[in-house]
Amino acid sequence: MKYNTLGPTGLLVSELCLGTMTFAAGEGMWKPIAGVDQKLAEGLLRRSIDAGVNFVDTADVYTSGESEKTLAQAIANLGIARKNLVIATKVFGRTGPGRNDVGASRGHIMDAVEASLKRLRTDYIDLYQIHASDSVTPIEETLRALDTLVSQGKVRYIGCSNWYAWQIMKAIGISEAKNLAKVDTLQAYYSIAGRDLEREIVPLLKDQGTGLLVWSPLAGGLLSGKFSRENQRPEDSRRSAFDFPLVDKERTWRILDVLRPIAQEHRTNVAAVALAWILAKPFVTSVIIGAKRLDQLEQNLAAADLRLGEEETKRLDEVSALPPEYPGWMVPFQNINRLADVPRF
Repeated sequence: MKYNTLGPTGLLVSELCLGTMTFAAGEGMWKPIAGVDQKLAEGLLRRSIDAGVNFVDTADVYTSGESEKTLAQAIANLGIARKNLVIATKVFGRTGPGRNDVGASRGHIMDAVEASLKRLRTDYIDLYQIHASDSVTPIEETLRALDTLVSQGKVRYIGCSNWYAWQIMKAIGISEAKNLAKVDTLQAYYSIAGRDLEREIVPLLKDQGTGLLVWSPLAGGLLSGKFSRENQRPEDSRRSAFDFPLVDKERTWRILDVLRPIAQEHRTNVAAVALAWILAKPFVTSVIIGAKRLDQLEQNLAAADLRLGEEETKRLDEVSALPPEYPGWMVPFQNINRLADVPRF
């Protein structure tokens, strides 16, 4: 297992992170996603730690808070020392019926962090992330609340999830100008079937040194190996019941046509190759993997030991390449001569 620093910090996290969205039983949208009972949750956590994983991700809205509780119980039952585990959770989603039981306001953040600390049975959260972009709360208010939590020692590092590039940059600018805790990570959707992140956000992450935590690296199971042109709704996949995230299916089938022979060449599974392709990206800090069975977890963990060849990577890059989008095609064109003028030493 490889370890990377959490963005610009000195905290080391494993390149694979155990996602716990599947933990506990859920209703509504969580029903097809979750369902992992306490015993299985402990088995998944134990196997992950044995493989070198030291990073676990959850959220206060996952199965209405039951995911955090199940994780805490698993840690206790397995006797895992708190200092040996990096725990990330999130705030934003609705946690109650009140008008202010949702969002990234100071009030909701302060209430939500106390509830998460209680459910997780811990004195501090390693990484506290704003789960969504809030169209109501000013970014500075959110940052000041997070800065307070860092100062109090309840939170050690802060991050965001599903934000626009301009919002991340604005947050960084405000933090620098006001001397507030700075956003260290972005948790975002990224897969070989969904490379939109590369247009604006990846250049920002590289420029600012912000870490990237990848959610749904298998496009909601579409890249698990179960799906194909011929079998687009397998019965044993949650994606068949919950078709998310949004993906260009026809483009995905073309990608799978390349993934499968590469997996066969390496005597591994399609999911491992799709994950290995992401892990090879230098801007990726950690990839969040979730599972409802131990064999699914094993398939995902295999990616940590898989190294793709240069020609294989090229084939995958080409079949999954994003179509040109302005100004992405104009900037390189106008800089051809400019880059040629840069001296090489």
